[in-house]
Amino acid sequence: MRERGRRVAFDYGDSRIGVAVCDPDGILATPLPYISARSPELKAEILGVLSEYEPIAIYVGKPIHLSGSEGQSVAKVEKFVEFLETLVDTKIVYVDERMSTKSAQRLLHDAGKDSKASRSLIDSAAAVTILETGLLHEN
Repeated sequence: MRERGRRVAFDYGDSRIGVAVCDPDGILATPLPYISARSPELKAEILGVLSEYEPIAIYVGKPIHLSGSEGQSVAKVEKFVEFLETLVDTKIVYVDERMSTKSAQRLLHDAGKDSKASRSLIDSAAAVTILETGLLHEN
C-alpha cells in the first residue's frame, strides 16, 4: 500500500520549471503554474510550493535521449536537484522524462489547445506526466 502524502514533480527547463502536485492518496496529479527558472525569487517560489504542499517525495524529470544516453541537459537538471537538496530533506527521485513533453503536447492538442496557447501550459503538463510516472513506479 502506498504511503499517504502529497508528492510534487518538477520539469526543469532553462526558461520555465513545470510543477505538478498530487492529492495525499497519490491518485490525481494536478498541474500548478510554472515557475520562471530565471526569477530572482526562484528560491522563495520553490519554497512556497514545498511548504504549501509538504511533499513526502519530489520527482524531477531527467531528460534522457530516446537512445538511453544522457544529453547535456542532464547536468542542468542535476544542478537543479542539488539546489533542491539545499532547501529540503525530502526524498528526491529522478524520473525518465523521455516522452513527457510529447505526451503533454498531445494531451493539450487533443483538448483543443493550439501550440501558441499551450506554450504556457506545456511545462506543468509535462510535470504531471513525470509525477504520474513516478507514482506508477512507487508500487
